[in-house]
Amino acid sequence: MPRSPIPPAEPSAANPSAFSAAMPDAPPSTAIDDAERIDAPGRGSASRSAARSRIVTQKWSRLVHAYTSMAALLLVLFFGATGITLNHPEWTLGFETSTSQVSGALPAGSVSATGEPQFLVISERIRQDQNVRGTVTDFGTTPTGGFITYRGPGYAAEATFDTKASTYRATVEQQGLVGIANDLHKGRSTTSSWSWLIDVAGIFLVVIAVSGLVLQLVLKRRRRSAVAIAAVAAVVCAIWAVIAIH
Repeated sequence: MPRSPIPPAEPSAANPSAFSAAMPDAPPSTAIDDAERIDAPGRGSASRSAARSRIVTQKWSRLVHAYTSMAALLLVLFFGATGITLNHPEWTLGFETSTSQVSGALPAGSVSATGEPQFLVISERIRQDQNVRGTVTDFGTTPTGGFITYRGPGYAAEATFDTKASTYRATVEQQGLVGIANDLHKGRSTTSSWSWLIDVAGIFLVVIAVSGLVLQLVLKRRRRSAVAIAAVAAVVCAIWAVIAIH
């Protein structure tokens, strides 16, 4: 007499393996979509709305933090490295400062009919003859003639001229690569376009810091430790600043 087939065991709490046999394609609990967790039975509308808000905030904070970090990577590295070299001006890394003395004759038309020095004419001759660069930051007259000062990143030139002798002398100081980078960090003797770049770098750093903070605050598991670390760091920096001031 043939045996009747044994029906498959129904899933139950006492037989958890039956769940796997009955539902071989069921995803593991860790793979449940965020939306399914939000819409799970037992959640109120306010709870679901708050959960959705956290997920959206986390998503956008992660995107903003990641892409601004990549966009500002070179700027952050540059200002971070030059911040260290600024704090240690003795670190020239082999790029020493060179100083030279140059001289020449003033061109025709260096003095007006009233005896006033023509700074533009004199400056153009010095630039042309001695390859002096940088922005004119100061100029004026002296009892025998006058002076013109030039400044640029890692560069300085001081020219004096004698209108009676129709001659000029200039002292040119050129710093190495580290000096140029330090002046760029400070924005000293740079163009307006570089000043804008410094502003952009500052904005990027603020966005990176704020997005990173928001990203930690929306993660429940990391929120407490993140806030604790930030608070401790803030207190340490404040104490350090007070000690440095006094």
